[in-house]
Amino acid sequence: MELIQHTSDLSAYLAADKAIDHDHPVVREVAARLAEGVADSYAYARSAYEFVRDTIPHSQDSGDPRVTWRASDVLRLRTGICHAKAHALAALLRAEDIPTALCYQRLVRDDGAGHALHGLVAVRFRGAWHRQDPRGNKPGVDARFSLTGERLAWVPDPESNEMDYPVLYAEPHPVVLSALQAAPDRAALSAALPSEL
Repeated sequence: MELIQHTSDLSAYLAADKAIDHDHPVVREVAARLAEGVADSYAYARSAYEFVRDTIPHSQDSGDPRVTWRASDVLRLRTGICHAKAHALAALLRAEDIPTALCYQRLVRDDGAGHALHGLVAVRFRGAWHRQDPRGNKPGVDARFSLTGERLAWVPDPESNEMDYPVLYAEPHPVVLSALQAAPDRAALSAALPSEL
């Protein structure tokens, strides 16, 4: 699949915004800690990815009802769904000048009742974009950081009306961000998140 930048301005994929707040002290502190002792930006990116994937539980997996959407809150509270974790990873990567985009998949819900949007990031290395999935591993899910072939949590099944969206966004998609911001808890969020872009 060819990935398509939503904007041709690469600097947009380094910018801070209200969700990817990499100028926040919490994000800066975590980024500085992760950057200690790494050899290069690739090693930093892998370290940041593994930090978000492995130390911030996906709130559905952990049963945490709290909804986070701002990167600094995800890092501070150590919880979030896939979209929130993608915001946190994007902030950590952008804090170290690694262009990072947000991207999405349409997948069948875990309970089989319809579809849900799944949030990912794409990092730019070696002149190309590479999608990464920081949602967190669990039985049946083994996502890995990779620049040599995607190692995402899920591969969409077209027969189930699942799909990859090829567009790379510099900011969270408005329908996703609105749902995250308005939800008082994860149960309400599950009902409010759109099933497609």
